[in-house]
Amino acid sequence: MVTLQKTIRNKLGDLELVRNLMSALERACALTPEMVFDINVVLDELLSNIINYGYSDDAAHEIHVKLSATDTVVEISIEDDGKAFDPFAVPEPDLSLPLAERPVGGLGVHFVRKLMDEVQYKRENNSNYLFLKKNIVS
Repeated sequence: MVTLQKTIRNKLGDLELVRNLMSALERACALTPEMVFDINVVLDELLSNIINYGYSDDAAHEIHVKLSATDTVVEISIEDDGKAFDPFAVPEPDLSLPLAERPVGGLGVHFVRKLMDEVQYKRENNSNYLFLKKNIVS
């Protein structure tokens, strides 16, 4: 198993550090470009939501990101001390509605659910924990 970790600040500019971490995992584990693209979409969506909506102050906060991979699975864990929020409790958007009638938002989490094979959330000790898995198909 290869495991890489990075702690970023609650600044959108730090998302590049996570993309670099994903690139390092790609090289270490020979992941496909499609898998890397999917995981980067997921990481960008979840982390930008945490940064943009998770904090009610302007203070610096740390977000811990861990990426692990075996021959069969990539696992992601994200920990933050923002407001309690379970993104996976949000109902699926109604994609059958005409575009003009759809509420704004909600598609990012929809993509996360569709791109990952497992998603979990828990709140513990004033922290949010997201756990995600993507199976490696050969």
